[in-house]
Amino acid sequence: MAIQPLADRIVVKVLEAKEVTKGGILLPETAKEKPQEGKVVAVGKGKPADNGQIVPLEVKVGDRILFAKYGGTEITNSEGEELLIMKEEDVLAIVK
Repeated sequence: MAIQPLADRIVVKVLEAKEVTKGGILLPETAKEKPQEGKVVAVGKGKPADNGQIVPLEVKVGDRILFAKYGGTEITNSEGEELLIMKEEDVLAIVK
């Protein structure tokens, strides 16, 4: 199943939350925070401007990003991967 986002939306593969603290304590599923980091796997063509021009997105496929904690819509692809579809404005930063 290939997903092509529209306009200024992107598809993000969510990176797993850490299971062990710095002190070596194993965290149960219920204690883990919702992940806020992911890898961009697909991007839309861009956001239409008022003059009709398409403004390209800043993020590209392959970028590691930080996003808003509760941003996006969760989906699962045919391989069972957890993905998010979100607007580019929900992206807080690109991790270099």
